[in-house]
Amino acid sequence: MYAPQDDTELLAEALREEGPPPGARVLDVGTGSGALALEAARQGAEVTAVDVSRRAVWTARLNAWLTRLPVRIRRGNLFAPVRDRTYDLILANPPYVPAPDAGRGPHGRARAWDAGRDGRLLLDRICRDAPALLRPGGVLLIVHSALSGSDRTLELLRAAGLKASVVRRRWIAFGPVLRSREDWLRRSGLLAPAEDREELVVIRAERPC
Repeated sequence: MYAPQDDTELLAEALREEGPPPGARVLDVGTGSGALALEAARQGAEVTAVDVSRRAVWTARLNAWLTRLPVRIRRGNLFAPVRDRTYDLILANPPYVPAPDAGRGPHGRARAWDAGRDGRLLLDRICRDAPALLRPGGVLLIVHSALSGSDRTLELLRAAGLKASVVRRRWIAFGPVLRSREDWLRRSGLLAPAEDREELVVIRAERPC
């Protein structure tokens, strides 16, 4: 888990623009501190938040209690705790930073950002599983780095029958994690030689009515 950063704010902007009506059923998957879940609750949505990290679940519950906002918070792996429900809006800010293969999956604090050699360890699962949890007319909003392949995300969501497009972009300076593996990213061809900023994207995918 890490404190909300540029990607969280970019997704929050898209959430505010989406403007779910009061009572809309919203799922925040990989909630972390709960910032996006709380933003949806402020808009009057019925919010469920899920995270695999015990610390994230405790933090999100504390933040919900401190703000006195009603958020149902569950611990589990992506959609496992909510497979029996459908939603008007799903929010996702998953780990998406490409990482060298160390012979094992992410562990410790790195689970909040490391996502395999192509950055798609969880992105592909979300693209595969989220459409079935959307009500007709429901929307998925997902944020990730362009390093992780926004075209691939669009391709998978469209193949699942959703209408998908990039609705927000933002260039940001490299953070500590990207700076620490910048050489590896360039050697791997994920980062161009002259590229010195990271592009974040928000993708909106809607299930037809």
